[in-house]
Amino acid sequence: MDTDDDLTAARAGDEEAFGRLVTRHRRELVAHCYRMLGSPQDAEDALQETLLAAWRGLPGFEGRSSLRTWLYRVATSVCLRQARRRPRLLSPDAGPPRTDVADLGEPVPGPVWLEPLPGDLVDDEDPATAYLRRESVELAFVAALQHLPATQRAVLLLREVLGYSAAETAALLDTTPASVNSALQRARAAVAARTSRSSQQAELAGLGAAGTAALVDRFVVAWERADVPALLDLLTEDVRFTMPPLPAWFAGRAAVGRFLTDRVFATPWRLTPVPVNASVGLLCEQYVDGGWRPGSVTVLGLRSGQVGWIAGFVDPALHRLFGTGSAGDR
Repeated sequence: MDTDDDLTAARAGDEEAFGRLVTRHRRELVAHCYRMLGSPQDAEDALQETLLAAWRGLPGFEGRSSLRTWLYRVATSVCLRQARRRPRLLSPDAGPPRTDVADLGEPVPGPVWLEPLPGDLVDDEDPATAYLRRESVELAFVAALQHLPATQRAVLLLREVLGYSAAETAALLDTTPASVNSALQRARAAVAARTSRSSQQAELAGLGAAGTAALVDRFVVAWERADVPALLDLLTEDVRFTMPPLPAWFAGRAAVGRFLTDRVFATPWRLTPVPVNASVGLLCEQYVDGGWRPGSVTVLGLRSGQVGWIAGFVDPALHRLFGTGSAGDR
């Protein structure tokens, strides 16, 4: 069936036809919900709520916009409701950097920490928009988004990531083009203040595939050998090391070096490179109690050929999103 046939059948109650319709847009909707909410798990929940609302509302869909636009309207509405009550942060926002490596604090409960996005959920099928879409799920950009009021967040994404006009965005959000343009101006300024001028896509392009692979290989080898001097050679002087959902974080090569020496390498590690947030990521496992256990899902932030920040997400449940569990030895 073509799209029109599926739409007609879905309106008549054909669930299989509805499934075919939404499958065409599923991945990009998940990515949109992730940008809005900062969590792949919350994004999946929002998608399910979106699909349920779309199924119920499909008989009233009049076709004045494309089905894709209508689905984005439903998804954005769902995410706005969630985003207004769920702030997302990275650990540097929880307090100043620490110097005592013995005290990492207690995990902060609740949906407050930004979470990493598996590479297979990045919406980059269209070569013309792939670079922009990858930039839009980079960890620093998504983190900056979470500091915006929910409506500004939606405006920025609809206008600059998804390419809707001011008039189309206003229609999606039930507001005016003037309000959209005002919100966009404020959102741009706020995000620019929290992100660097060079995106991770630009850093990766500057290194090239071979240069990136070599840098990651050196990082993995040094980490698995617990070679702190070799690791420090790869880090910028002002490197940051965060560990959501732990509030502790460390700033500067010297402090990070002490933390690696005194705490991190108390156990053996093995690392597997994997795309995370369209950037350099690693699945990190620790050898504990006779078996390999989830240690962290780690994202490396690159700057001028070095690692400028390390975000190690230490919630073991996140490993399941990347196809691994806690089954121990393999």
